[in-house]
Amino acid sequence: MQLIGILGGVASGKSLVARQLARRGAAVLDADRAGHEVLRLPRIEAAARSRWGEVIFGRDGHIDRARLAKIVFADPPGGPEERKYLEELTHPEIARHLSRQAAEFSASSAAVAVLDAPLLLEAGWDKLCQKLVFVDAPRQTRLRRALARGWNKEDFAAREAVQESLDLKREHADVKIDNSGSPEQTEAQVERFWQSLAG
Repeated sequence: MQLIGILGGVASGKSLVARQLARRGAAVLDADRAGHEVLRLPRIEAAARSRWGEVIFGRDGHIDRARLAKIVFADPPGGPEERKYLEELTHPEIARHLSRQAAEFSASSAAVAVLDAPLLLEAGWDKLCQKLVFVDAPRQTRLRRALARGWNKEDFAAREAVQESLDLKREHADVKIDNSGSPEQTEAQVERFWQSLAG
């Protein structure tokens, strides 16, 4: 099974490209969803409660990601320290979750799987991939998309600040997909990439 990693800036369209590849038959390893599930593990919740207290828990008794984000994406020095703790706590569990999923996909004879992970390079998961795809879009386009999702400019800047530079992501990529135009234009590029995998 070929594992394809998706790189790109915040709101560049990584999930869109992953969905377009999924429609062509690729299995999708969603690190963000795995992260949601990991945050609900009793051991993780207990460690988070010990570190940050009840303030990060919602009415349902589980971690509220928005409340946690305010802490881990805060300005230095506090934010980076708390984010490092969170990543050390959750990334090994997320990696185990993704490895199990990949093994299941491989056992089911999936030929291609896509890894959609916001911190692909930062977590070192790019080393698991046979190919890396960079999804490109101008900053203003990405900011507009993020605002449409309900983020504000500060959220966008904070998320972008913790990721590797776009130049580094471009350098690592084997393939670049321009997602600054219409979904149809992006899909045409995805189709060419998909055909190249088959070839």
